[in-house]
Amino acid sequence: MTFTTLSLSADGPVAEIRLERPDETNPIDMRLLAELDAAAARIHDDDTVSVVLLTSTGDMFSHGWRDNEPRMPADAFRCLELMAQPVIAAIEGDATGAGLELALACDIRVAAEGVRFAVPDVAMGMLPSGGATQRLPRLIGRARASEILLLGETVDAGRALAWGLVNEVAPRSGVRARALTLAQTIASRGPLAVRYAKEAVLRGLDMPLDQALRYETDLTVILQTTADRAEGVRAFLDKRPPRFEGR
Repeated sequence: MTFTTLSLSADGPVAEIRLERPDETNPIDMRLLAELDAAAARIHDDDTVSVVLLTSTGDMFSHGWRDNEPRMPADAFRCLELMAQPVIAAIEGDATGAGLELALACDIRVAAEGVRFAVPDVAMGMLPSGGATQRLPRLIGRARASEILLLGETVDAGRALAWGLVNEVAPRSGVRARALTLAQTIASRGPLAVRYAKEAVLRGLDMPLDQALRYETDLTVILQTTADRAEGVRAFLDKRPPRFEGR
């Protein structure tokens, strides 16, 4: 697929998906969703990629769903969650509506000082359809999610950090660099362990605790049979950095 709404690149184990329509404030529409799904599938199948950055060009991360588009599919951003690799969002501008919902599907979020987050759908007589009603309560709790969703409250970066909506806040000029540093740190870890950890967190949230703990144990047993696990033990005993091969 030829990408027109985003770009896809890779530098070693770090891939980057970048929203590329700054003149339109990076809208979410069916064309972007198709390209995002294709990019996610391409990365998912690439064993050389350990972690993904989601970035954007322009002054706004994304203003949300484009007007007059068909209704957004319920699983619009599920492709990011289901990628084997963790996804880090570098949010250098405001993220509203579906733009915030896009960021919520990522595993880690780094925001610029002064950026704002909002889901104004209810105030306009609509219901968020990109996952905000489900991902926000899971992330920041029911009461705070309700404040954003029902009151249409705008949350600045400082409050977003205090609420756990974002992991870190950095000066705008340093947001991408900080996200890249986090990505490189993750990429230095055992790639299979990273993938299993993401899977355990994602799947476990939808399971009763006892079942989730068993699932964690199952993944641990599988990991112990891999060459990377043996290399990690050898490196620890030899007091040297491990040389993981993803197998």
